[in-house]
Amino acid sequence: MGAHNECMTHEHPDLRRPDGSPLRILAVDDEPMLTDLLAMALRMEGWEVRTAGSGLEALQVARDFEPDALVLDVMMPDLDGVGVLRRLREAGNLVPVVFLTAKDSVGDRIAGLTAGGDDYVTKPFSLEEVIARLRAVIRRSGQGRADDEQSILRVADLSLNEDSHEVMRGDDEIELTATEFELLRFLMRNERRVLSKAQILDRVWSYDFGGKSSVVELYISYLRKKIDAGRTPLLHTVRGVGYMIKSPQ
Repeated sequence: MGAHNECMTHEHPDLRRPDGSPLRILAVDDEPMLTDLLAMALRMEGWEVRTAGSGLEALQVARDFEPDALVLDVMMPDLDGVGVLRRLREAGNLVPVVFLTAKDSVGDRIAGLTAGGDDYVTKPFSLEEVIARLRAVIRRSGQGRADDEQSILRVADLSLNEDSHEVMRGDDEIELTATEFELLRFLMRNERRVLSKAQILDRVWSYDFGGKSSVVELYISYLRKKIDAGRTPLLHTVRGVGYMIKSPQ
């Protein structure tokens, strides 16, 4: 079956779309009982839910439904979860994703994240856990909140708008995934301060990532390619300690 049913709690503040309408979630799994269970739990959160039973159906529904987040099974017969995600990203869709995976190996977890996915839970999972992860990726992507005042972080000619999620280096706009954005925001909020991999894991992934710090190195390398390539570097590695962002002297 793959899921434990647990009582749902509602102590969280309401997450909604910026226009005030309910969040839209697309749940994708080739086990209908599992998608039905997920859909029921997500609707209890007040969210609008669609389901799909295959990777190709998921792509079709995503085009029409325009979800704020996906719950996506990795192992599916026609097009696997990583393939679905790759196609979404290639089409310019940066919707945050929570993978469902039966494989509890670090290699698979990192493969998912490198494809642009934002989080994962391993089967068997609790519904509470899926909802908590969804809330985290939606918050990180900025889909689920509407702030009153604009907050812009700056380091040298790099700027990050915490509300619109626009990132600029000089006159160039930089497209980041939700996880890359959250990592950059954490670094910029702590300009000139060295952050350890453990601090970054705790803050950006907001749970213990099996203690695997290689995912931090991976995402720092993604940010470097997007932000520093061909320019004066702002991201710095402090060997044996961690990473920091600072203006060039």
